[in-house]
Amino acid sequence: MNPYLHELTLRLAAGVLRLPEATRQVHAAYVLSRQQADGGFPGREGGSDPYYTGFALRSLFLLGELSGSPADRAADFLRSRFQHSLNERRAPAVLDLLSLVYGATLLNTSAGSDVLAEPTCSWRDGVAESLEQLRREDGGYAKSVEGRAGSTYQSFLVALCLQLIDRPLPRPERLVEFLLSQRCETGGFRDVRAAKRAGTNPSAAGVGALQLLDALDHETADRTVDFLGEMQTEEGGLRANTRIPVADLLSTFTGVVTLTDLRGLDAIEPSAALRFARILERPDGGFCGAIWDADVDVEYTFYGLGCLGLLSPPAAGP
Repeated sequence: MNPYLHELTLRLAAGVLRLPEATRQVHAAYVLSRQQADGGFPGREGGSDPYYTGFALRSLFLLGELSGSPADRAADFLRSRFQHSLNERRAPAVLDLLSLVYGATLLNTSAGSDVLAEPTCSWRDGVAESLEQLRREDGGYAKSVEGRAGSTYQSFLVALCLQLIDRPLPRPERLVEFLLSQRCETGGFRDVRAAKRAGTNPSAAGVGALQLLDALDHETADRTVDFLGEMQTEEGGLRANTRIPVADLLSTFTGVVTLTDLRGLDAIEPSAALRFARILERPDGGFCGAIWDADVDVEYTFYGLGCLGLLSPPAAGP
């Protein structure tokens, strides 16, 4: 079975390939313009960062532009950051680790760059052991070693990372129990047990993790579809939770991915969600995060491209 992220990325790439060439070129030019001298990519401020570099590489892969000198320079950046993470003696930041590993995987697939080449597989075992430091008594994984309770989102990230490095998830039944305990009566998932309500992004993480573990039941799927259907706003996009009145591109992307996976996209108006993503698309490349947000970055550009890839209708035949 293909890892979850591979399968998702290939689906998104197939959709983005249907976009007009001019659209793909302008967004590729924007992403490439953000590459720094060290080969990495930044957020809206600061220097190169593994997290944002991961989103830039995913965007370039969707656009068919992850090759040549930009790919080689990005490989050098990831290689240096990965070696640094291996030398640390504490549990890694899961988001950064996942960004490094998956970015390296994409570079290997698209450009033949073996960023993670090692004489042995010991680094994979070391990463798995480090991630297990984040396991909590409730069966989930926390964001840091200081965290006292598991997080739906962080648990999903750990499961994704272990799948990518081909290492088993210890006691998967305990993680399933934790994830099911994060469901809310109103449908959807909360991120941490102290949260009072479900959210779009924790719901996407909960469903994704249960799918990865082959433990998603029909009732949970149906209730999540109903919950996500309530998250669409008049703007057309999806909001993060019931207390937030406006939509954002992250929630729209994760919600659309989840509804597509659950064959429940008809719970929202897909055309309205597509219009929302188009509103946030900038003519000179890139996407911003919400209607009130004037700035673009590589993370939201990936979400925007993902929405266009999933929601744009196929081109009419000759």
